[in-house]
Amino acid sequence: MILRTVTDEDLPIFFEHQRDPEALRMAAFSSRERDAFMTHWRTNVLRPGNLSRAIVVGGVVVGNIGSWEQDGKRLVGYWIGREHWGKGLATRALSEFLGVEPARPLHAWVALHNVASIRVLEKCGFQTVVDETQDHPDGVAEVLLRLGST
Repeated sequence: MILRTVTDEDLPIFFEHQRDPEALRMAAFSSRERDAFMTHWRTNVLRPGNLSRAIVVGGVVVGNIGSWEQDGKRLVGYWIGREHWGKGLATRALSEFLGVEPARPLHAWVALHNVASIRVLEKCGFQTVVDETQDHPDGVAEVLLRLGST
């Protein structure tokens, strides 16, 4: 596995990953149309201060991982294409990413029903922050996990 700098050639792959209905359900995330997706990545995700990496296995881009500041917290997020689920790639990518991202504490919001992603975070040392949940207007509950002290 290699975590490398995101290139423009990666964006169409990431776009297709975020169109998958099952992945969207698990992530409790809304898909963006192509132009909006590309603009979001180029102006928000890839801006200075954020750390974004493509996850590459055997020469194939299988997903992405990154960190950013939001609401006074350093957050981490990752997305693995569904065709690559169940292979331990998210855990490996997060474990390697934690060696690149020095900020602590590091936080992650996860849909409460996304047990697999919660488990990935726990395997990498994240712990649930008690009494830190949020509900989306669509009724999806999220829980906050943290790595490192407050």
